[in-house]
Amino acid sequence: MVVISPGWIMDVERGPDWLIVAVRSEHDNEWDTPPLAETVWQLVEQNFTYRLVLDLSEVPMLHTAIVGQLVYLQKRLGMHDGCLRICGLSDRNHDILRTCRLDGFMPHYRDRNEAVLGNSSDVGGRLNKPR
Repeated sequence: MVVISPGWIMDVERGPDWLIVAVRSEHDNEWDTPPLAETVWQLVEQNFTYRLVLDLSEVPMLHTAIVGQLVYLQKRLGMHDGCLRICGLSDRNHDILRTCRLDGFMPHYRDRNEAVLGNSSDVGGRLNKPR
């Protein structure tokens, strides 16, 4: 299902016990995009699952505003015993997370399948275990 929210286009899939959301900005300049966390949170609540895979392969650059939204979303899901796994990071975006020292805080995987399974090595080469 494709969901269009102001500033974001989201491809939403339900997996077994997971919500998988691929996001991309409607704007050329991602600084113009509205907050991501609230839009994704609404999808999480509508689907009654707090286990989320966020596919960021269509996000060219993780600006600080987007990184902040990811941190907020991760914490909010954690308060509901959920989890956030991200996938599809470009090398540049992976470096941004590493620079922010968030690569250990947010498990990230090559693709959706690895993220759902949670038992494959991430882009950085570490082993991530499922919750």
